[in-house]
Amino acid sequence: MNGEQFREYGHQVVDWIADYLDHTRDYPVLSQQKPGELVDRLPLVAPEKGESMDLILDDFRKLIVPGITHWNHPRFFAYFSISASAPGILAEMLCAALNVNGMLWKSSPAATELEQVTLSWLRQWIGLPDEFFGIIYDTASISTMHAIAAAREMADPDIRRRGGTGRLVLYTSEHAHSSVEKGALALGIGQENVRKIGVDAEFRMNPAALQSAVENDKAAGKKPFCVVATVGTTSTSSVDPVPAIADIAEATGMWLHVDGAYGGSAMVVPEYRHYFEAVNRAHSVVVNPHKWLFTPIDVSVLYTREPEILKRAFSLVPEYLKTAEDPRALNYMDYGVQLGRRFRSLKLWFVFRYFGHEGVAHLIRNHVQWAGKLANMIRADPDYEVVAPTPFSLICFRHRASDQHNRDLLEKLNKSGKAFLSHTVLNGRYVLRLAIGNIATTWEDLEETWQLIQVLGKTT
Repeated sequence: MNGEQFREYGHQVVDWIADYLDHTRDYPVLSQQKPGELVDRLPLVAPEKGESMDLILDDFRKLIVPGITHWNHPRFFAYFSISASAPGILAEMLCAALNVNGMLWKSSPAATELEQVTLSWLRQWIGLPDEFFGIIYDTASISTMHAIAAAREMADPDIRRRGGTGRLVLYTSEHAHSSVEKGALALGIGQENVRKIGVDAEFRMNPAALQSAVENDKAAGKKPFCVVATVGTTSTSSVDPVPAIADIAEATGMWLHVDGAYGGSAMVVPEYRHYFEAVNRAHSVVVNPHKWLFTPIDVSVLYTREPEILKRAFSLVPEYLKTAEDPRALNYMDYGVQLGRRFRSLKLWFVFRYFGHEGVAHLIRNHVQWAGKLANMIRADPDYEVVAPTPFSLICFRHRASDQHNRDLLEKLNKSGKAFLSHTVLNGRYVLRLAIGNIATTWEDLEETWQLIQVLGKTT
């Protein structure tokens, strides 16, 4: 494809993206396709001869788009909303065009140093001290796995040579994200050595139960090595009591990791920063800009105040990757499993510069305030109840009827294509989750979604 052809089709793609962003509400949020439908419509084998871009783009519109659940839709309220802002999309295009691998400083100086700068900006925005070193991975699952690996290295420095002994024990809330347990599985800790600590009435980890579990394991000859607290749990967005958990971690010599994949972004707003109390005492913290900082997926940031331990856990440099030592030449490949590294910081740089701290804080502040306002509207309806606190922009609620009524309500709502919510189970009851976080969401979107829920709730 020559430059003239690229320019022609590039314009077509950008025009389609611009129209898509302007008219996302015209699409059903949840794809209406049935399982296997796209597979059945596509050829069984790849083409022998190349095909025209006109045909490929036409098939994208006709075949691919109908099978998309639109995460960039203003009424995508399931899971935790993610949204790609226009500046981030433009940066993603440039990232693909440059196609650099930021494994070494030498392999891409700008990718390495821009990552250092943008992560310093974000660290300042969320109120972490200067001592925290930042690195970008793809998702929070991988960030948390690396944090657990660093914790394992701190507890048993010889483990990378001889392997595990089965003595190390990890602690987390029963409401923690499944990635914590998955990380322990991947690192050979074993499910039997993951303790899921009970929660209080607001679904926060119980420090007394944590202390008891630690003491029992020590008495049994185990070695407590890591505790994971969460600021913004997946089911309810609850905030674990980090100060009390930090006390226990410090007294026991455990690594404290804080999962702020969702809630960490809210710390950009100064009046919400109290939710990060004592997080500066953690050994590591994860924040996902692709969740609530309007940056295209994927970009997850791990901060640690023990970068040398993280490096010790993973550094393994073959001869062909050795470079001359320079104190300012950072080689990010030494701080993780992956060697190839995309230029993800370019997206952060575009988004942070375009919106600025004020712009990002304004968007997040709106989402949190709207969630509080909508939660009050739900409480005012005698047929519904809010079943968890709403510290951020997630509302957990249910119809007061049976679990089956709520299941049917959710299915009807999602099938309508007008909004998409997800669910969880709290205290044995089926609960609907409405998460606000899309950059294009308006208060009118929320009002109309709530009105639709009320109508469907009466007919279910």
